[in-house]
Amino acid sequence: MHSSTVEPSIKISLMNQYEESHTKQHMLICYVFGFYPSEIEVKWYRNSQEETELVQSTEPYHNGDWSYQILVMLETEIQKGDTFTCEVHHRSLKAPHRVDWHPQSSDAAKNKMATGIVGFVLGAVFFVVGLVIYMRGRKGNRNIHYNIHNRKKW
Repeated sequence: MHSSTVEPSIKISLMNQYEESHTKQHMLICYVFGFYPSEIEVKWYRNSQEETELVQSTEPYHNGDWSYQILVMLETEIQKGDTFTCEVHHRSLKAPHRVDWHPQSSDAAKNKMATGIVGFVLGAVFFVVGLVIYMRGRKGNRNIHYNIHNRKKW
């Protein structure tokens, strides 16, 4: 068993959205891990207001070494401009540790943007390569056509 306290690491992620009665619901997950001892409190805030109604939490889970992890989920509608904050209270921290999450900087949004850019670049490359091959083919056909019709008869 570990004799001192160890500060938790915190990561926020967005689970896939789903539709529920004409509104888009999202599941934000605050993953808190690598802390000791197991006593911990995790809170969700939306635009500086504490969320309590649609928050679900696992029990602190022992990792098999001396550390623990916990998942605290918030089911909510997300609008542009919202700020979500996961706040962690633990004996190892002098003050509560807060991690902010903004919809426009989410991992999913970044991945979609990167995929779009890569797709656009690949499409442009294939278009240019196809155009070059087509133009070379036309030029080659013209030379063959020219040679067939302009041969001298013996």
